[in-house]
Amino acid sequence: MTVHIPWLLDVVVAAFEQHLHDARGLRDSTSAAYARHARRFSRAALGADPIDIGRLAPSDVLEYIIRSTEGLHPKTVLSIEAALRSFFRFLRVEGLSDGRLEDALPSVAQRRFASLPRGGILTEEELARLLASAAASKYPARDRAIVTCFAGLGLRPGDVADLRLDDIDWRAGTLRVVAHKTRRERVLPLPREVGRAIVAYIRTERPKTSERRVFVHHREQVRGGPLTSRDVSRVVAEALRRADIVVPGRGAYVLRHTLASRMVRRGTSLKEVADFMGHRSLETTMVYAKLDLPALREVALPWPEVTP
Repeated sequence: MTVHIPWLLDVVVAAFEQHLHDARGLRDSTSAAYARHARRFSRAALGADPIDIGRLAPSDVLEYIIRSTEGLHPKTVLSIEAALRSFFRFLRVEGLSDGRLEDALPSVAQRRFASLPRGGILTEEELARLLASAAASKYPARDRAIVTCFAGLGLRPGDVADLRLDDIDWRAGTLRVVAHKTRRERVLPLPREVGRAIVAYIRTERPKTSERRVFVHHREQVRGGPLTSRDVSRVVAEALRRADIVVPGRGAYVLRHTLASRMVRRGTSLKEVADFMGHRSLETTMVYAKLDLPALREVALPWPEVTP
């Protein structure tokens, strides 16, 4: 039974964000994004404080989605619905709502494999320029190592930020990556250029610190503290700017897309690419096959002539 109690929206959203962190183990950035969507929906549906969560109805959900997502990309709409779905389940668990509000979320139509990776793909020349641009950075060894981790391993920003010294097996030449959301672990071969870049950073620039994560802050105020996913993404964005390379979307992901596309072009199977990149579905990987235009031309059948 729903308890109708007046609440301050900040209190509800803070509790929701803490739940995402403690119960579901989401990254801080993901939890914060989900909390923002929950706040916007609640304010739009319930107005100013104090709010009565028990008043939320399916019609509020449908009206908000229709009004606030017009013109947005389907993937953006899906991310909003994922946040609200988590929020509605949280409200039900806490006894603030007894209805299944998530059932009111409309389905989002998507065309399978309709788009290419939004981050773009770098050429070999652009990739070389990007790596060389680290020399002009304030921390060249650190920035080169970060860019090389993205380019050589196809890691996500969170994976690079979470990389620990203990994750690297120098004797075996492997690197362990633990997905933050699922806690799934995969072991990747450590390319020589990635290993050398990390070693150069540790030996020449990395501050003395007890922090076990590889990449840390150099600024005096936070010296030795771990970098966040936003920090490592900013390193890539600044490297792209120095190299005069313009890419759409989030800069760090261009390196992940580039590596996956190169693997497909080299003839690596989609299953192997999916395992290496940490894709949970082959459908995510199949989009990269559309980028291998020379291979597609070779397997394309000629159009049959129409004869009377």
